Amino acid sequence: MTAPLTSIVSELPASVPFVGPEALERARGRPFRARLGANESAFGAAPAAIAAMHAAASEGWKYGDPENYDLKHAIAARHGVTPAHVVVGEGIDALFGVVARLHVEPGVAVVTSLGAYPTFAFHVAGNGGRLVTAPYRDDREDIDALLALASTERPRLVFLANPDNPMGSWWDAAAVEAFVAALSRDVLLCLDEAYADFSPAGALPAIDPDDPRVLRFRTFSKAHGMAGLRVGYAFGAPEVVAAFDRVRNHFGVNRVAQAGALASLDDEGHIASVVTRVERARVRIAAIAKDNGLQALPSATNFVTVDCGRDGAFARAVLAALAERDVFIRMPGVAPLDRCIRISAAPDDELEVLAAELPGALAAA
Repeated sequence: MTAPLTSIVSELPASVPFVGPEALERARGRPFRARLGANESAFGAAPAAIAAMHAAASEGWKYGDPENYDLKHAIAARHGVTPAHVVVGEGIDALFGVVARLHVEPGVAVVTSLGAYPTFAFHVAGNGGRLVTAPYRDDREDIDALLALASTERPRLVFLANPDNPMGSWWDAAAVEAFVAALSRDVLLCLDEAYADFSPAGALPAIDPDDPRVLRFRTFSKAHGMAGLRVGYAFGAPEVVAAFDRVRNHFGVNRVAQAGALASLDDEGHIASVVTRVERARVRIAAIAKDNGLQALPSATNFVTVDCGRDGAFARAVLAALAERDVFIRMPGVAPLDRCIRISAAPDDELEVLAAELPGALAAA
């Protein structure tokens, strides 16, 4: 006999939203030559952040500050809000889990896009929520359709990523501001801005930080180059943020991560350098795609989504053929988005591997 699972969990499949490159390497028996699938920053963390993390590692015997006091205050200063507006967690994914735990229970409607970032939906399902989805339109999340669902389904949560993963598309600030203004007072918009550092001018909305309808999520996993440290944050109205203390993992963000994130915030020059290198890499990826008869979609992120011009079966064959040639990439999982593959920005040597191997992978597919 084993202890019974809850009625919700017993109905769920065991799954991993993202199969890591390490698992694929173990299955293949050899490493990838180009790691272009996880939207990490191969350009690395700021030297000052690395030094701060080295110093903090010597004090690893201590628990991390459960209030994330210094980091929370630095984030608040960066965004012109008070520390009461900010919650820090072990990456955006963990923060999504807390939001779902706070607001979702069996039968509660949650509105999102079909094919949007899967970890959010994973947490909603884990709490018994009822996912209601709108398909993408023109390779962007359809904010008009999301708003219509928010009006008819009376959800507690609505999810929107801007810029978007997996397509790299975005809405301008005015469109997002109008979307927020049209939401009812009893809805919480989870606005995923993980790629905010790469977004073009005019893409990030001006939203009253005291508006209880919006939580904005940011991460140190992309431009800051700290994906493996697991540190992210959200900011919104203090009464919304305060609820996190009811159930969050208070020791989830370790001392090393807190030290690195704090130092990285101070190094704006490094972030600017990473953004420039990402822009250069996006141009190179688009050129590689064009050389092979493929179409790169416009991107406001640290990856480029490439239209393979056929269907999902063909795109999956391209992905598998690239893996056989030691190139790790990913792709959207839902039609018609799955006609595409998704390639992360990376240094020139890894993109040269992609350029060399893509023609053979297309031929094999």
